Amino acid sequence: MKLIRSKKLTLLNLKHGFFNSIGGYSKNIYKSLNCGPGSLDNKKDIKKNLLKVRKKISKNAKNIFLVRQFHSNKFIFIDEKYKIKKKPKADAIITNQKNLPIAVLTADCAPILIYDNKIRMIAAIHAGWKGAFKGIINRVIKFMIKKGCRLENITAVIGPTISAKNYEVQDDFKKKFIKRDKKNIKFFKRKKNKLYFDLTNYIYTSLKIIKVKHIDVLKIDTFDIKNKFFSARRALKLKHNDYGRNISIIMLN
Repeated sequence: MKLIRSKKLTLLNLKHGFFNSIGGYSKNIYKSLNCGPGSLDNKKDIKKNLLKVRKKISKNAKNIFLVRQFHSNKFIFIDEKYKIKKKPKADAIITNQKNLPIAVLTADCAPILIYDNKIRMIAAIHAGWKGAFKGIINRVIKFMIKKGCRLENITAVIGPTISAKNYEVQDDFKKKFIKRDKKNIKFFKRKKNKLYFDLTNYIYTSLKIIKVKHIDVLKIDTFDIKNKFFSARRALKLKHNDYGRNISIIMLN
């Protein structure tokens, strides 16, 4: 089992981690730590994988809280009054509850983990280009500030994401970004007549604009097979009919 940590969050003594595809029970194209209930994988194997992740994070951890992600800017806040019912539709989770691991699932999109070490509040964000474009990061940070967090106490970590060199896009995609802001041109590169987008840098810049002081970027490309992450784009290239999901998790202890 490969657990990748952020140096900044480790220094703050926070339970967290980004898991790749190694160390689980799933077979075939889901080999082996597929944590995505939304995939077509065997549900029992997914449950066993999630249990293994939970135990790895902490022996005191409650069940991992996941949402039904749909590339939106919606988030949910879990406080002591929150009644955990069926999985809500959202792309970010914020909580101040101890021993409650919150997590997002990705397969090229960016997982972002956030922590305010004074107020002790955490967030997990799933940000593909749509969520990032719709301002999910901004919305989560603004809400945390409304709840008493302060920018100087917030640490944000951008986890393993598809790299710019493997994220090919079309011209109409670029137009959308340029129409929003001409400065967005810097996130695009043309190479051998192909157009590429830098999602990590776009998210990093979004955090900088909000004035988040402490940012950690794990420069790990999910598309590159040697990093052993699940990748939707790589699965498409290999003509697989589905793909596993990587889990990124954070918990107050």
